[in-house]
Parts: sequence; C-alpha cells; structure tokens
Amino acid sequence: MTAKQLGQAQADGRAPINRAEVLRRASVLSGVVVLFVVFSSLSSTFYQPSNLLDILLQSSISAITAVAMTLVIMTKGIDLSVGSIAGLSSMVAADVATSAGVGLAIFAGLGVGLICGFLNGVMIAKLKLPDFIVTLGTLSIFRGAALIYTDGQPIYGLPPLFRDIFAGQLLGIPTPVLIAVGIALLGYVVVAFTGLGERIIATGGNEEAARLSGINIDAIKVTVYTISGALSSIAGFVLIARIGAAEPIGGQGFELQAIGSAVIGGASLFGGIGNPLGSLVGAVTLGALQNGLTLINVPSFWQFVASGAVVILAVLADRLTRKQR
Repeated sequence: MTAKQLGQAQADGRAPINRAEVLRRASVLSGVVVLFVVFSSLSSTFYQPSNLLDILLQSSISAITAVAMTLVIMTKGIDLSVGSIAGLSSMVAADVATSAGVGLAIFAGLGVGLICGFLNGVMIAKLKLPDFIVTLGTLSIFRGAALIYTDGQPIYGLPPLFRDIFAGQLLGIPTPVLIAVGIALLGYVVVAFTGLGERIIATGGNEEAARLSGINIDAIKVTVYTISGALSSIAGFVLIARIGAAEPIGGQGFELQAIGSAVIGGASLFGGIGNPLGSLVGAVTLGALQNGLTLINVPSFWQFVASGAVVILAVLADRLTRKQR
C-alpha cells in the first residue's frame, strides 16, 4: 500500500485499528465520562445547563487553536507560535476596526495570521529548520511585533458589530461556541474526505514514502502552518471580542492549551493520526476539568497541575499505543 492509499484508507476510516488503539480511544471516552460523573456528584451546579454552556464557551478558544494544532501535529510538526499569532493579529484587527471598519479589520487580521503561518511553513519546509526551533523563535518575534505595533498599549473601543460577530449570541447559543464547532466540523471534513487530508495523513505517517508516492511534502507543510496561522487569528478575534479590548500580551498560553486539547482528542505526536472533532472534545475535557475544580474550590495552582497531568497521561497512552502497533 502506498502512502497515498494509506492516507485515504485512514481518512475514510478503513485503516486497520488494532486492539491497543481501540483501548486508547475507549480510555479517553471513559475518562471524559468519569470526569463528568465525578464533578456532577461533587457539585450540584456542574450539570446545570448554564454551567455546561459556560464550559463550552470557556473552551471555544482552545478548541479553535486545537484544530489548527491537530493539522500541524498530523504532519509530525508542532506550532508554538499560535498564541503570539493570535495576539499580533488581534491587535491589528482591533486597530483597523476602530479606524476603518469591521470588514477591513477581519480581512487585515486574517491576513496577518496567514502571513505569519506561511512564514513558519516556509522556514520549516523550504529551509529545513526544526519546527520546534522555528516556532519557538517566532513565538518571541510575533509577540515582540505585537508590543511594537502599539508601543505595548492596549486598544479599547471595539465596534459593537465586531463583538456581536465573535462574542455575541445566535438563537441563544454563544457565537464563539458556534465558531469553534463549525471550524472543528470543517477540519474533520478536510481530514476525512479531501485529498488535502489524505496527503496530510500520509505526510505524517511516513514522510519519505509519501514523497516517493508523488506528494509535495513541502507544500503540505506550508499549507498546514498557514491554516494554523489563520485559525490562530480567529481565536484572537474571539478573545478580544469577549474581553472588549486587545492587548499585545493576549494569547499567552494558547499553545499549551492547543497541544493538550489535540493530544487528549487523539492526535499523535508521532504524526499521521488526528481528528479535529476529537480536538474539540479534548478542549471541552480540559475546560470541564478546570470548571469542575473551580466549583469544588480547588486552588487555581492545583488546576494547572491537574491539567498538565492529564496531558502527560494522554501522551503516555499514545506512546504505549504506538509501541503495540
């Protein structure tokens, strides 16, 4: 089977799945169920519709960046700059929105994200630089650019239309939730039913075999990092719309939440495996964990410990699964 055929088989769900992989997926699902059962028993408000909606709302930004991170991870890469891209693009969008209108602001902010992601992809794919080093460097560069752009000052006075689009409600559902779900569904369609998804899977599964089968590896890598930049911009839009202001330090920590959500949702750091809908579940899982711990009055610093432990366990499960394939 060529890399292209393997990618298509995995995308269509026909790739063989061994017992270890089935166990891993079942473990993730069981963990989510147990998490909800435990917190619902410890707090009477956990299962209240308003609290569940709040969990979805709080998880929306992580879910958007997790979809972006999943596509990158599937190519056996990593993007540590998603938070900095979100911060820079949201500063540009806020500045343009307050001076030239919402439509142009969205266009400008997305343009910044696309350019930043494209630059990451070119340095990784064309210059053959390690993805970790490149995105660690651009994490600092893009953050510095955001600080330079407004001399470190926040931008206030976002137009109501901008806030309505990215932090309003539609039929009683917060628009950030709808945006996150829509992006996750679109990501799933791309991965499962398109040639691009097939090539992403093949690239991460066996890069050399994919290259020999005629796949343009460099183009795939540039594409996924560019998409990651665009989605990071959208996450930044949601952030500033929710808080009502844009700050150059906005988006700090997005990369950790994105990686954690993607891994919990089934993305393999070894490449070739991932599911954008699973990343949505992963983001909600981390959000539910933090929300539940808050409701039972666990100090915030212990919440960081718990979230980190969950991510490490997910990576360990992925590693053990890989060994048994």
